[in-house]
Amino acid sequence: MVPSPPPLSPDLELKAINTLRMLAVDIVQKANSGHPGTPMGFAAPAFVLWREYLRANPGNPDWPNRDRFVLSGGHASALLYSLLCLTGYGLTIDDLKAFRQWGSKTPGHPEYRHTVGVETTTGPLGQGFGNAVGMALALRYLGVKFNRPGVTVFSPRVFVTAGDGDMMEGVSNEAASFAGHQGLSNLICLYDRNHISIDGSTDLAFTEDTPARFRALGWAVREVSDGNDTKQVRQALDWATDPALQLPQEKDAPKMIAIRTHIGFGSPAFQDTAHVHGSPLGAEEVLRTKEHLGWPTSPDFLVPDEVRNLFAEVSARGSEQEKKWQELFSRYRVSHPEDAATFDAVMKGIHPSGLSARLAPFSPSEKPMATRQAFGTVLQEAAKMQPFLWGGSADLAPSNNTLIKGEPDCQLRSPGGRNLHFGVREHAMGSIMNGMALTRAVRPYGGTFLVFSDYMKGAMRLSALMGLPVLYVLTHDSIGLGEDGPTHQPVEHLNALRALPAMAVIRPADANETLTAMDWITAQDEMPVAFVLSRQSLPILDVPFDLIRTGVPRGGYVLRDSPTPPRVTLIGTGSEVSLLWKVQEALTARGISTRLVSLPSTTLFDRQPADYRKSVLGETPLRLFAEAGSTLGAWKYIGDRGIAVGLDHFGASAPYGRLMEEFGFTPEKIMDRMRTEWPELALA
Repeated sequence: MVPSPPPLSPDLELKAINTLRMLAVDIVQKANSGHPGTPMGFAAPAFVLWREYLRANPGNPDWPNRDRFVLSGGHASALLYSLLCLTGYGLTIDDLKAFRQWGSKTPGHPEYRHTVGVETTTGPLGQGFGNAVGMALALRYLGVKFNRPGVTVFSPRVFVTAGDGDMMEGVSNEAASFAGHQGLSNLICLYDRNHISIDGSTDLAFTEDTPARFRALGWAVREVSDGNDTKQVRQALDWATDPALQLPQEKDAPKMIAIRTHIGFGSPAFQDTAHVHGSPLGAEEVLRTKEHLGWPTSPDFLVPDEVRNLFAEVSARGSEQEKKWQELFSRYRVSHPEDAATFDAVMKGIHPSGLSARLAPFSPSEKPMATRQAFGTVLQEAAKMQPFLWGGSADLAPSNNTLIKGEPDCQLRSPGGRNLHFGVREHAMGSIMNGMALTRAVRPYGGTFLVFSDYMKGAMRLSALMGLPVLYVLTHDSIGLGEDGPTHQPVEHLNALRALPAMAVIRPADANETLTAMDWITAQDEMPVAFVLSRQSLPILDVPFDLIRTGVPRGGYVLRDSPTPPRVTLIGTGSEVSLLWKVQEALTARGISTRLVSLPSTTLFDRQPADYRKSVLGETPLRLFAEAGSTLGAWKYIGDRGIAVGLDHFGASAPYGRLMEEFGFTPEKIMDRMRTEWPELALA
């Protein structure tokens, strides 16, 4: 154990805290943009946490056993950047001066992989809180997998700071409820209660007793009446981090420290007002604030030498903490060499691949199979191949086929279980999975119906923004789900998800495309995937598996071609490919040469070189695109003379076969469209 740092004199402690406050003020003032209020109000708790409790080594930001710090209120980034700068993460004062400017390391809200030391991208309120829950869940799981009797090599904690705005968001409540149920004792939330939002006092809209709510959600809670009283803050953090100071019922619970702070602390004009939330103080008020706090009015961006030395000690302490851990891990490597090798690999994000080589293709002679069912079958082998592939469903596991057979549920008393039950909490599920993926060591997946992807769109967007390999299993992908009706039948959802930059949306046509897509998914680590799967059974297409195996990763390929140049190109995704298969047969029987293209992923297809895309789509202007959803995205594949068979309206409640007939998804209805719109084909 590395001993705690020695106590500071009150003067030096206050000088260090005011350094953080004034750096934030100067950062925002120079940029003429930003949020100085929270950094000014929360500087004291942040200083105590980073100096005395947070186990991290700025010299090696990826140290696996480090504690994670999440700034859920990402608008307070000036505080985080100041801490990263002073503790040695590579940010300079010049970087702070470039706050919110083009190409800087200090963007307006913290961005994962952009600034060293930033653990997750935050900004949309509540998302960071959900990420912290996911981190704590995955880190606990990894501890179960790697710790051995008498040897604890993995025990990181997650500290998340969250404000009133975070607490108002529904996603944080969903995630907090999940965390309380799971008993995530390695999760500590510092709740910044400054009672101010953009509109003014939180009393305008938020009058609940938040600590009481968290107690009801299964959290252990302590309250600090004055965030500037570092003795109170220290006592609360001692309690949160030391099980010996906790009551028996508090030990298996996440911890909340509710801290009363004052936004814009020290500003004579703007303290405790909404103005200081998201606006610079202004040159005159900056001077008044510095004078009020006894701070030199010049130069700006001042870091006194004794404060700089103090923060250097924080960095040195982190280095010593990692050194002690490396010594422990060296002994672990000798006593548990296989576990150590696995640990090294997963912490680097290395996971076994090659799923299609482990599974025989599905045979066309087998009975039709829903792609959700094929996913469930393939998942079992994927779970054997990748022991850290791990996930569940938002209370739809039997429908999504997300259960790993033979594995226990992940619960408080069985934290190493691989089957997660997120409950009816889609938004939190997405946010939690992002946090899980941010550890790099686990590959999370979570299922729900495609129509409910709306509920977690904010989290999905951040998955894409951060480039996290999160797998969203989205079943019941169209009107093909039938009797549940239009509330459950997605129409616009495919195009909405495809519009997300860096999100792969894959809608396989049959079981073999599902297998091949899952092979690609488990091998890549650069983007999230929306895996869109059917409820209804689909025939297994009679084509060579090698054709599918090479075509699916490119997003689109020629599934079946004519021996002569095609007059018509049929393009389909998912369940509509087998429909177009029948249309192609009908056209061929009439002597019309036809190409059939499967387009399981427009997002991957659009990334291919132009010559490849042209070779797949062909030269003919007579192209038909069929998909049981909005036609909004069809036109770039079919051009001016193309036909888009889709749904630009809501569905209805009826057996799916009747729905397909009523809404034009039969070979006969499609042939009728072609007779009308392409008279030159002279279809009988």
